Amino acid sequence: MKKVGIIGVGEYLPEKILTNMALEKMVDTSDEWITTRTGIKERHLAALGQAASDLAVKAAQQALANANYKAEDLELIIVATITGDMPFPSTASIVQDKLGANKAACFDISAACAGFVYGINIAQQFIACGTYKNALVIGTEVLSSITDWQDRNTCVLFGDGAGAVVLAEVKKGGIISTYLGCDGSKVGILNMPGGGSRNPATHTTVENRQHFLKMSGNELFKIAVNTMTQAAQTVLKQAGMTFADVDLIIPHQANSRIIMAVAKKLGIPEERVYLNIERCGNMSSASTVTALCEAVQEGKVKRGDIILLDAFGAGLVWGACIIEW
Repeated sequence: MKKVGIIGVGEYLPEKILTNMALEKMVDTSDEWITTRTGIKERHLAALGQAASDLAVKAAQQALANANYKAEDLELIIVATITGDMPFPSTASIVQDKLGANKAACFDISAACAGFVYGINIAQQFIACGTYKNALVIGTEVLSSITDWQDRNTCVLFGDGAGAVVLAEVKKGGIISTYLGCDGSKVGILNMPGGGSRNPATHTTVENRQHFLKMSGNELFKIAVNTMTQAAQTVLKQAGMTFADVDLIIPHQANSRIIMAVAKKLGIPEERVYLNIERCGNMSSASTVTALCEAVQEGKVKRGDIILLDAFGAGLVWGACIIEW
């Protein structure tokens, strides 16, 4: 099996920024309440008419340039999103056209906040076995489009953005170990009940605000901490490593209290945990990949470093990945 690694990274965050102070004027909340409970100070919001594919293309173009690749060189495009441009066709197909990557096979995956980790796991398999020579994996979300701005418990959490990576065969390092999981019995904890074949759009579903994200935050907190801890332990065991071998953990940016609780359970010092949640909020599938891109761009990830990605989200799904940079 071929070694597969990330050879290019890119991100895009919309220009519009919504601060906690602005949210104070929209719902019954406060900057102190949001910051204390989530660690978030601001989040980016897509402009009117800006869809998931628009964000994805900007991140992809940066990743391609970073990898010194042309769009026409791409053989596979995977887009992780829960806020695609439309139910079908895939957002990946739209991205392919906008990039001019007309040789690439394309599909979307719906794994919520763990979408990027799922995506690189899938891409790795295709490249390692020789089906494709390279892949573009994108996490992109316009969560503002499914956020209930009247619900103070959820509207403070989410933001929009996109991140992308190019994967290809490498001679050294690369993806060492991956681990994916799911507990479908808990789908009711975090979901959007309206809009699918179960509850297609009607006047009633709209009036009942079923086309917005719903979350049981208190119940989710404990599950997220335990599951992310277990995922990290499992993927390291598979790799034959310990936490002493890890140079940087890049977790899904859901909530700073969740992240720090996981780090504490794992015995990892805060300085080895990368955070951008204060500036970006929770961007679901775009969260982990944009944090990775920023860590690389800031020089916090160096050649030969061991990186642990760890994510958890609706499904309930989770995933972890060990990469030698």
